[in-house]
Amino acid sequence: MNFSQYKSEINNEGFAVIDAIYSQDEIDRIIKIIDSAHSDSATFRRSKDLFAIRQFLKVVPNVTELVFNQKLKDIVNTVFGEDYFPIKSIYFDKPGNSNWFVAYHQDLTISVNQKAEIENYGPWTVKQNQFAVQPPVEVLENIFTIRIHLDDTDENNGALKVIPKSHLKKIYRPETIDWNTETEATCNVPKGGVMIMKPLLLHSSARTVNNSNRRVIHIEFSNLQLPTQIKWAEKQTIN
Repeated sequence: MNFSQYKSEINNEGFAVIDAIYSQDEIDRIIKIIDSAHSDSATFRRSKDLFAIRQFLKVVPNVTELVFNQKLKDIVNTVFGEDYFPIKSIYFDKPGNSNWFVAYHQDLTISVNQKAEIENYGPWTVKQNQFAVQPPVEVLENIFTIRIHLDDTDENNGALKVIPKSHLKKIYRPETIDWNTETEATCNVPKGGVMIMKPLLLHSSARTVNNSNRRVIHIEFSNLQLPTQIKWAEKQTIN
């Protein structure tokens, strides 16, 4: 893998796609574990348009060793840094008949263990007993997100659309996008590949039109220590 190329793409464009991180056997085993997970937890959300598992690595721990295969660990250690660790994980299953779409946005919050009064941290939200807060922009700029694709994903089944370089503009409100100067890219990712992105990259997801599933494992990474009043809600050590 050309780690320096991927690192450059992420820093400059805000994202990169890397093929063939997982074999078909690894994907099958990951899906089998997910399908057998107990879905009575509050972190599970199911509707006709979406199935999601929040705190994915915590509530489905048997999947961790498969997810963090040697190729993924090499990416984290070399492209991000050896001191980076997971801070948030979600599993998304967008069914083949889904009409669910997401408009352009940045990922502006982090998951933490409790609410606290901290300068420059806010606003706060609570969703399914999970505290989230918008931190200073420097914290967001430090984060990398890996999206592991368990299905072939293109513009017909909800591949992310992004605005390259938008992560360099700090907080960028979608309603202020100037389409006379901005361009849009569709991030097609083959099964077993990953997309790496910066949370401040403006991104969206269209409806599915080809009856094909789009199953994705979303994991965020940081190497920062938070203020003493709060902790990362899902911090894990990966061997």
